[in-house]
Amino acid sequence: MGIVVKQSFNNLVTTFLGFGIGALNTLFLYVNFMSDAYYGLVGFLLSTAMILMPFLAFGVHNTLVKFYSSYKGKDQDQFLLWMLLLPLVIILPATAVCYLFYQQITLFLSSKNEIFGDYLWYILVIAIASAYFEVFFAWSKVHMKTIFGNFMKEVFHRVGTMCLLILLGLDIITIDFFLKALVGVYIVRMIIMKFYAYRLRMPKISGLILRKGHFLKRPPHFRSVLKYSSLIIIAGSVATLLMDLDKFMIGKYVLVENIAYYSVAIYIATVIAVPVRAMHQITYPMVAKLLNEKNIKEIGVLYTKSSLTLFVVSSLLFILISCNVKSLYLLIDPIYATGTYVVLLIGSIRVLDNILGINNAILFNSDYYRMVLILGVGLVLVAILLNMYFIPRYGIKGAAIATFIASFSYSVLKIAMVRWKFGLLPFSKGSWSMLLITLAFFGVFYFWDFEFHPFINILLKSTIISTLFFAIIYGFNVSTDITTAIRKVVGRV
Repeated sequence: MGIVVKQSFNNLVTTFLGFGIGALNTLFLYVNFMSDAYYGLVGFLLSTAMILMPFLAFGVHNTLVKFYSSYKGKDQDQFLLWMLLLPLVIILPATAVCYLFYQQITLFLSSKNEIFGDYLWYILVIAIASAYFEVFFAWSKVHMKTIFGNFMKEVFHRVGTMCLLILLGLDIITIDFFLKALVGVYIVRMIIMKFYAYRLRMPKISGLILRKGHFLKRPPHFRSVLKYSSLIIIAGSVATLLMDLDKFMIGKYVLVENIAYYSVAIYIATVIAVPVRAMHQITYPMVAKLLNEKNIKEIGVLYTKSSLTLFVVSSLLFILISCNVKSLYLLIDPIYATGTYVVLLIGSIRVLDNILGINNAILFNSDYYRMVLILGVGLVLVAILLNMYFIPRYGIKGAAIATFIASFSYSVLKIAMVRWKFGLLPFSKGSWSMLLITLAFFGVFYFWDFEFHPFINILLKSTIISTLFFAIIYGFNVSTDITTAIRKVVGRV
C-alpha cells in the first residue's frame, strides 16, 4: 500500500488544490464576471465535450492501463503506438460528420437556446484535446507516475480559466475571446501532457514498419485489445454520461440560465468525489497488474481498505458541505439556492462512489467488462428517459432526481457484480459504523445554524463538526488507516 498511500496523498493535495481554484471560478468569478446565459453556455459546451470525450478516445485510456503490463520489450512499443492511432478511427469520421452536417447539428443543439448554435467546433476541439489528454495521462499511469498528470488534470485548466475570468472581469478581453482562449487552454494542456508522457517513454516509430502482406505491425493478441477498446468505449464512459448528460438535457428543455444554477450545485457536490478521484489515478494500473497476476487476495485487501478510508473522508466532506450549503449560497447569490436540493442528492451519490473504492478498477480491468457495458448502456438509456420525464416538470431538481436514481442503481449493480464474480465486498464492520455516524451528524447539524454572518457560520460550524468527527473516528477506531494518520498528524503538531 506504500505507493498507493504516497501517490494518493499527493494526488489528493493537487486535486483539492484544483477544486479550490475551481470553486473560486465556479462560485464567484463566473457568477460575478459573466452573465447567467454565458455561464450556462460554458457549462453546456464543457459538458457536451465531456460526453463526447470517451467516444473520441476510443476507450484507449482504459485499454492502455489494462493491457500494458501484459506486454514486454518491443511488443510494448508496438502496443503504445497503436494506442496513439486508435482514437483517429473515431475522431476523423466525427470531424467529417460535423463538417458535412453542420447546419443540422447546430439546429438540434439550439432547439431551445439559440446561443448554442454557433459553438459546435468549440465542443469538438475540446473533446478531441481532452481525449488525447486522457491517453497521454494513461501513458504516464502505466509507468506508475500519476502526480504530474493529476496536476494537469485537476489544476492546470482551472488556473487557465481563472486567469481568463479575471481578464474578462477587468474588461481586458471580450466574452468571444474568452471562449476561444478556453478552447486553447485544453489544447495546451494536452500538448504539455504529451511531452511529459514521451519523456517517460518515447514512442518508437520503427515498431510500425510496413511488412509484406501486412498494413501495419500489430502486437500479439491485438484482436483482444481491439475488442476490449471497442466495448469499453461505452462501459468506461457511463459514469461521465451519467454526470454530464443532465446538463446537456437541461439545455434541451429549459432556459440556459438553469445550467449555470445547476453547474454551481454540481460543482459543490463534486468536491466529495475528490478522494476517490485521487486514489484512482494510482490504483487503476495496480489493480490491472494484480488481475494479470491473478492475485485476488491482495485485491480483496485493497478493496476493503480503500472503501473504508474513502468512506470516512467523503462522509466528512458531505457533512461539511450539506450542513453549510444554505450559508454558502448566501455568500454566492441567493438566486443560486435553487440548487440546494441538487447538492444533497448528488452529494450522497458522490459518497457512494467513494464507498465503491476500487470497484471500477476491478471491473474495467477484468474479463467481465462486457457485463458492465450491458449494464451501462441500459442505465444510460434509463437516465435519458428519467431526464426527459423529470426536467420538464421539476427543472434542475428533476435532473438531480434522474441522476440520483440512475447513478445509485449503477453503483449497486457494480457492487453485486464484483461480489458475484470475485466473491468480494467493499464493506467491513467500520463501514456500518461510518453510516450511523454520518446520518447522526447530518441529522444534528443540518437543521442547526448560527445567527451570524454566513462566513462566520460556516467557519464555526465546520470547526465544531470536524473536531467532533475526528474525535469519534479516533475514539472508536473506525478505520485503522485513518487512526494512524491522525496519530502522525497529532505527533507532528
